[in-house]
Amino acid sequence: MFEQVFKNIDDTLRKDAGVGTELDYVEQTSWILFLKYLEDLETTKKMEAELAGKEYTYILDPEFRWNTWASPKGKDGKLDHQRALSGDDLKDFVDQELFPYLKKFKANNSETPETIEYKIGEIFGEIKNKLQSGYRLREIIDAVDHLHFQTQKEKHELSHLYESKLKNMGNAGRNGGEYYTPRPLIRAIVEVVDPQIGETIYDGAAGSAGFLAESFSYMTQDREKLSPKDWDILQKNTFYGKELKSLAYIVGTMNLILHGIEAPNIKHTNTLAENIMDIEGKDKYDIVLANPPFGAGIGREIQQNFPIKTGETAFLFLQHFIKSLKAGGRAGIVIKNTFLSNTDNASISLRKLLLESCDLHTILDCPQGTFLGAGVKTVVLFFEKGRSTRNTWYYKLDPGRNLGKTNPLNTQDLEEFINLQKEKIDSKNSWMIASEQIDQKTFDLSVKNPTLKATDDNRQPLDILEELSKKDIETKSLLAEIRQIINEK
Repeated sequence: MFEQVFKNIDDTLRKDAGVGTELDYVEQTSWILFLKYLEDLETTKKMEAELAGKEYTYILDPEFRWNTWASPKGKDGKLDHQRALSGDDLKDFVDQELFPYLKKFKANNSETPETIEYKIGEIFGEIKNKLQSGYRLREIIDAVDHLHFQTQKEKHELSHLYESKLKNMGNAGRNGGEYYTPRPLIRAIVEVVDPQIGETIYDGAAGSAGFLAESFSYMTQDREKLSPKDWDILQKNTFYGKELKSLAYIVGTMNLILHGIEAPNIKHTNTLAENIMDIEGKDKYDIVLANPPFGAGIGREIQQNFPIKTGETAFLFLQHFIKSLKAGGRAGIVIKNTFLSNTDNASISLRKLLLESCDLHTILDCPQGTFLGAGVKTVVLFFEKGRSTRNTWYYKLDPGRNLGKTNPLNTQDLEEFINLQKEKIDSKNSWMIASEQIDQKTFDLSVKNPTLKATDDNRQPLDILEELSKKDIETKSLLAEIRQIINEK
């Protein structure tokens, strides 16, 4: 229904000199979509108030509502071209009046950060209109005006189309990949962790909020069975996130809105700037789902917030996540596979902490190419806080093909993992390791499949060269880590 509209928007953005990348396309589409969503939300709220015999108070002043400046209608319900701004008049209004007005909502609602009013100020305090042509902006507004956010069917389709844009952003290169975790992997993680209504779910490195959005979809798949109380809990007291980067914060907020959460509880903040010793019971969650950013270079002032000091971003996040879990809480965390075997003191200490304070019951070993453009292999750690690890079940994911941009990870690739994981069944790709088998000095957790036996190498020369190329990428990543460790000493 709306697919062609999204295509038209992208075609228009490509023609504008101020917008040059897939990230720009998503960013500029997001703020315009948000304002149209706000118009539809207010329309729905006003109708609900009237049916209840109450008066509705609008969030936005009349001159800043969508139907006033973006799409004023005549008596026939069609766009009133006499009142509709365009060209420089439209661009000047957006840049000099609309954005400054919306930005003030943050300061005016600083005491209630959970409200949609605060979200408006947060978003428009971080973003700017990059479209240089007011005529191009007019074209996009006209296209967005055909989109509607009032029924579940409409929101469902829009969420899928928006996810497609996020996927394209993730495929666009390394920077885009920071915001996008393959959805088949997220859905598998969510299914294994199995969140229930009444539990709180947290992602301290939210990105495009894929984990929170997929958790919401998972928990609402039988929507007709949900009571009004259940729905209110899901809307207000279930999903929590934090995100440092402005674009990711905006994209994540919009993604959750399109999935059906009216005022997402995502904070625009640096998660690692919080001393984890200050995390109290009220700050803890039942479930943590996350794919924290990889990479070294975290300064010593941030490292002081953690008992185990390291420049590796993901290792600091893992400490934060463990601390943020309630006793009995469950987690599914994506992390570089080198975490399992690194020999530096921080890595060894962190593995020891994880094994002793949590039950690391499952490790999913993902193949090269799961994350496009990342250049590193990853694993997913599944654990429960409150008891030490006794047995760890490994599963080595083997899709039977080389993953890449034209051949990405899909849902079918993960079906066996999900089915076997329920009972922790041994197979050619899965096995169990008892805690007694783990070296108590290094706590090495390397993936070593005991079911595999040496076989003749019958690969073609080109396949071998491709494999060597992948190994070269991994080697460069390891060397960068070693340099970081040396520099820290």
